[in-house]
Amino acid sequence: ERVIDGHMTAYTETDTARRADLIAEAWDADGELLDPPLAGRGHAEIAGLTDAVLAHFPGHTFRRTSAVDAHHAWARYGWELVAPDGSVTLAGVDVAEFSGGKLRRVIGFFGPLPERA
Repeated sequence: ERVIDGHMTAYTETDTARRADLIAEAWDADGELLDPPLAGRGHAEIAGLTDAVLAHFPGHTFRRTSAVDAHHAWARYGWELVAPDGSVTLAGVDVAEFSGGKLRRVIGFFGPLPERA
């Protein structure tokens, strides 16, 4: 949970030095972040994705909405992107892969899990 929460904090951190520290703590050096509209590999590209998020959603923050469900080197958790007024702008589920205690890959999905057909 500490690593995932650090990643989520970094993803909307406006202070670039603090963001770099949070990314280095949470992410493997060549980790990969894949969200529907964005993709980045390595600390610098992941930090750059934050700039894109902040440009579209200024003042927003992420919060985890579920426990972290983990096994082996994998985890999943729910999240929300929260506006400065407390309203939820986006929500989704991430699936994360770990390597050596750091994030190796995070794949984000927007919206709730689909219903069964």
